Amino acid sequence: MVVLKGKSVFHDVCMGKIVFYKRKEHTIKRYKVEDTEGELKRFREAKETALAQLKELYNRTVADVGEANAAIFEIHQMMLEDLDYVESIENIITSQQVNLEYAIGATSDNFSAMFSAMDDAYMQGRAADVKDVSERLLAVLLGEEESLNQLTEPVVIAADDLVPSETVQLDKSKVLGFIMQNGSTNSHTAILARSMGIPAIVGLGEKLCEDYNGKKVVVDGFDGAVYIDPDSETEARMQEKMQQAKAHKEMLQELKGKENVTRDGRKVKIFANIGKTADLANVLANDAGGIGLFRSEFLYLENDDYPTEEQQFAAYKQAAETMAGKTVVIRTLDIGADKQADYFKLDKEENPALGYRAIRICLTRTEIFKTQLRALYRASMFGNIAIMYPMITSVEEVRQIKEIEKEVREELKKEGIPFKEDVETGIMIETPAAALVSDELAKEVDFFSVGTNDLTQYTLAIDRQNQNLEPFYNPHHKAILRLIQMAADNAHAEGKWIGICGELGADTALTEEFLRMGIDELSVSPSMVLEVRKKVRELDLS
Repeated sequence: MVVLKGKSVFHDVCMGKIVFYKRKEHTIKRYKVEDTEGELKRFREAKETALAQLKELYNRTVADVGEANAAIFEIHQMMLEDLDYVESIENIITSQQVNLEYAIGATSDNFSAMFSAMDDAYMQGRAADVKDVSERLLAVLLGEEESLNQLTEPVVIAADDLVPSETVQLDKSKVLGFIMQNGSTNSHTAILARSMGIPAIVGLGEKLCEDYNGKKVVVDGFDGAVYIDPDSETEARMQEKMQQAKAHKEMLQELKGKENVTRDGRKVKIFANIGKTADLANVLANDAGGIGLFRSEFLYLENDDYPTEEQQFAAYKQAAETMAGKTVVIRTLDIGADKQADYFKLDKEENPALGYRAIRICLTRTEIFKTQLRALYRASMFGNIAIMYPMITSVEEVRQIKEIEKEVREELKKEGIPFKEDVETGIMIETPAAALVSDELAKEVDFFSVGTNDLTQYTLAIDRQNQNLEPFYNPHHKAILRLIQMAADNAHAEGKWIGICGELGADTALTEEFLRMGIDELSVSPSMVLEVRKKVRELDLS
């Protein structure tokens, strides 16, 4: 038995097989071939296999997140059968008498360079598609299994860490838990694990290696321990722990339908954070009172090009209708920093967390922003949607946003497209600057929501993704709590409500303090809704 220790992300226990995820790094060699017909036959066979994979992916994605988000896999099928692409590969094989792998790599490079050089944004987006399709063909030829989006059984995923673009395509029904070499308790893998309500351990180091692929593992999310090839005694002890965790979950189920009210009568809203419409089932299953944070950037991360107005409208409409009149707070896109989409063509930055991201992109690439706002306003007719803007630092930014909102509303009116005039708009308090001028900001918006992840990062000058800084990362720091208190006081002075949508909202060690501050709403991962309700109902603030 091998025991590894790391940092726990979610308190639960799971047992299963390890599947080690490693990013594809194909090294292509060029060599001469005599049997070009044999290479062409290999190409036709690989193409058929890749097409079958894409069809299966399309069908599964339609069932999971709808046709709009699955459309990319149809595009990839068409590209695989595109005559120019196919003929280029075949011509390189026959004219240069070279191997298929080299022909695919050369075609991929040539076509992606050609698309990238075009002026049309849609055609530029096809560069990423060519690379993706070519990588799929190479993976078929090398006998590589589909990585994260074609799991055949429930497994524990091991990796160095996962980025958002890798997590969005996960078949979450096949994931028992995460174990990561790197990553912090605030990484996207950690946030995903909490959202899914599954155990995850980060920071295990290089002792977690590919040698353990396929082995049995127990993940103890209570103690931050990983047991590889557990002995019978350990397995029995962990089985008992799993039963205790299951009993606790069943006890929490009894809180469904109960009010979020303290013993002395103070009520608080408990909402849920989600990243995509597929998460709505979890929101309903855990009896959340609404959605306090819909991270719309995941619509951008799971696409190979800018999501259209119709794609976005369909997602926002589905969320609004599913929540049946309950509040749905949708955050405008927060691309940048650690959330990258190639087609945005963002320059490499020395310090991306302090760089060109979120509202800064929206205010300088207004066509992207307007497309999203049009979709949001249109979807407002189907439920109770509120719009929230991230990374605000000044009143001037909010006023600039208001001008763009006004332009969008006037455009929709001219086109005769219905929308609600009274959509609530709010901002994230996630920079110290926003907290410090929250008295002025409260006059401009309908609500605040505190993004504690970034507020902690910026207040303490600590990169929240840097695992080496974990000992210095203190989300309970007095400075952070004072900034939250300041924002709460200033919101209430103007008659506005304030919530917390960062990970700290689910920290039950702070629930009492937040309620004493006057926080009106806590938005947490769906799996934490009932846990926070339990804590609220145990409190007596009198």
